[in-house]
Parts: sequence; structure tokens; C-alpha cells
Amino acid sequence: MIPDGTIDVLSQAVERGFFGYTRWNHMDYKQSISSWFQQEFDCEIDPEWCVYSPSVIYSLSVCIQLLSQEGDKILTFTPCYDAFYHCVGGNKRELLPFSLTNQEEYFSIDFAALEKVLKSEKPTILLLCNPHNPTGRVFTKNELNQIIDLCNQSHVAIISDEIHMDVRRPDQKHLPILSFLKRLAVPTVLLSSASKTFNSPGLGGSYGIFSDESLREQFLAILKGRDGLSSIPYPALLATIDCYRNQKGWLEELNQTIDDNFARLKEIIEPDTRIQFKIPEATYLGWINIEQLPHSMEAVQKVLIQQEKVAIMKGETYGIEGKNYLRFNLGAPKEKIMDGAQRLMRAIQYLDKQ
Repeated sequence: MIPDGTIDVLSQAVERGFFGYTRWNHMDYKQSISSWFQQEFDCEIDPEWCVYSPSVIYSLSVCIQLLSQEGDKILTFTPCYDAFYHCVGGNKRELLPFSLTNQEEYFSIDFAALEKVLKSEKPTILLLCNPHNPTGRVFTKNELNQIIDLCNQSHVAIISDEIHMDVRRPDQKHLPILSFLKRLAVPTVLLSSASKTFNSPGLGGSYGIFSDESLREQFLAILKGRDGLSSIPYPALLATIDCYRNQKGWLEELNQTIDDNFARLKEIIEPDTRIQFKIPEATYLGWINIEQLPHSMEAVQKVLIQQEKVAIMKGETYGIEGKNYLRFNLGAPKEKIMDGAQRLMRAIQYLDKQ
């Protein structure tokens, strides 16, 4: 469910019955975004930098076209969101995977190796996902400084997908890439949306934040001129404004629910010491390592789906690094999470007896 207050706003709009073409290029919309960044992340954003987009992946596709040429390489940290592979490949670029270093289910960046890859492979873009999907890492100030310095050094543009920025554990602070504006010397774009946080992707809508006016105008020329997508869906406009202005309390409750869900998931799977799982720093996604189980992923998936009637995404969807992982979505009521976790354990116990 989206927040009750947002449902009320949308219900009132339905009662009025006006759903014509809708403008987004006004301060009500843009300031709701910039104010959220100031309030939540202490990050100063000029409202004029904020641009509507139909989706984060649409924005990513257009930014790839603006910041690179066909055949160029685009580096991203893997495992990664599966849509990155499709978006990069669909634009006739090559996705250059850079594996995160796994130290007891804590994922980090080998910066010496990254520097070598940037110099030898010469990607034109670093596609950052922060917080990271699927590992849940929240990259630190030191890590982001090093990423920026290496990109500056090798003249690599940065596209930062920050759609998971609001769903974090209590001790974690998200640092938007544009909070490092004075350090950045390469083209940099931040992509996000209220829809992931407030459960409203069906309404459509996202945004890009472009501090560079020329790049922003090029993006708008494609959005409006080439693709004819300059009108935001009215419900998406209303939901974004209301969520960012009025639904901070709802978000706090959501984060508490997800924290509780992670705690329950860990309690249920922890007795089986063959399963390696660390509660992530952010997102509502559990990244569960089942490498030590004596069962193939295919066997596990078959029992989960056919016998236990539960779908838990296999990790290989997110790259070869995920071949021994399951990605468990905890964005649901606690009872459903407990039931899904118990079904997972029953599936494993069933296979153990075969």
C-alpha cells in the first residue's frame, strides 16, 4: 500500500475527474525533490536541476546515449541490477563488469584493481548503483571520494542510480553523488524516484538531477522532442509531491517494518550454518548465499516453486557473481516474510532427505 495520505490526495483527484496533459516544470514538483534531498541527506540541490522522466531506466538509456558512443564500455559493480545489462546492451554499448570483493558477505571495492581497469579498458561511463542492488551496500564517503577521484583521473562520466536511497538500516547514512559536486570534474547525473520508497511504480514517473545545464537541456530535447514524453502522469505528479512533502512518518514506519523483517529472516535461516547471510546496510532485498548447500540452484528452485509455492529470485539473474545466491524481497508484511522464509527452510530440509 502507498501512504494513506497519498491515497486521499489521489482519491480527491479522481473525484475532480481532470486528467489532461500535465506539466511538471514548476516549483511545486521540483522543490518537493530538492527539499527532500536537503531534509533527508543534507544535500543542497537547485530545483532547476530536477527533470521529470518516465522511469529511471529510461533516463539511464538517454544518458548513455548522451555520454558515450556505440561500442563504448560502461563499467558497473557486479553483481548488478539485471536491467543494467539489457539497457547497456540495447544501446549497443558493452557492459564492463567489475566484481565487488566479498569478505564474509561484506562487499567492498578493490580500488587498486579498479584503477587498473579504468586505465586499461577505458570505459566512458561508470554506472553506480548506491545503495547497491542486490548486495545492499551503502557506499561510504571515503569510497565515493575514491570513485570520484579515479573517474576524474580517467575522464569517466558517472551515472548514479540512487533509487534505493530511502530504505536503509538506522545506522546508515546515504550520501548522494551530487553532495560531492565540488570534487566532481566529470559529467555526473543522479537518477532516482519516489516510487521505490513509497510503493508507487504503477503510477509511473521518476526524475534525473542534472547540475550541468548543457547536459540537462540535451536530455530535455530528447525527452520532449525525439520521444514526445514531456507530460508527467497526473497521479505520479501528485504522489511524488505528497510523499516528499508529507510522508516522512510513513517512511519511518516502513523502515522499522523492514528492519524487523530482516531480523526475523535471520532468526529463521541462521540455525542452518551452511547458509551465509548478513543483514544489508540498505534496500529491502536479502542477498542469501547458499553455496555450501549440497543442492543445485535448479533443484532448490524446483522445490521452492513446485512444492512450496514461493518464488525467490535466483542470484545469477544479477550476474555470474550471484550464481550461488537467492535474492529475497522483504518489502511485505512480517507474516508473509516469515512464511516465505519457513518455506525456504522446508525446501532445503526436503532436499536434504532425498
